[in-house]
Amino acid sequence: MNSIITISRQYGSGGREIGEKLAKRLGVPFYDNELITRAAKESGFAEAAFENAEKKATNSLLYSIAMGMNAYGNQDIGFTHLSLDDQIYLAQSNVIRKVAMEGPCVIVGRCADYVLRDMDNVVNIFVWADLDYRRERAINHYHLQENKAEDSILKIDKRRANYYNYHASEKWGRAENYHLSIKSNYVGIDGAVQCIIHFLENGERR
Repeated sequence: MNSIITISRQYGSGGREIGEKLAKRLGVPFYDNELITRAAKESGFAEAAFENAEKKATNSLLYSIAMGMNAYGNQDIGFTHLSLDDQIYLAQSNVIRKVAMEGPCVIVGRCADYVLRDMDNVVNIFVWADLDYRRERAINHYHLQENKAEDSILKIDKRRANYYNYHASEKWGRAENYHLSIKSNYVGIDGAVQCIIHFLENGERR
């Protein structure tokens, strides 16, 4: 297996657990919060700054206004003229590209599929599930309050989508942006891992 696997996921779908188990099965590094630690160390920004960046993206219009015009398409704007959150995104993107160049790995979230879009050996996965399943997981695994779990799930999904849509100039969760979409409550966590491995094996034989 010579692929970089990125996993985007709905909140509560088990995408992170799937990513961890997949990396272990393949014997490759797994990156999630580790990217924040490394990006903070290399850029000089506090880890909290990276953690807070995505949390601000609760409304796509207000987020875009707060961040200012998306600077990525303007070649005349230098790094120092970017907003703090844009600088944080670029610092994190640099780390994602570095770990991808180091060899096969599994990366969860962080717009990694978009950051690595020019690499040939990247396989992008999207994990989703029914809301009832995600609500149950959020309560049992992430200890969300039962009466607030559904609202929290929808809010976090919206935040992830807005963050991705702003930085990536693509639409989070759209099928054409991924190689494989998996409904985790249909196949199960371990079944999802096996599906991805089977997909990789067949893809490498083409």
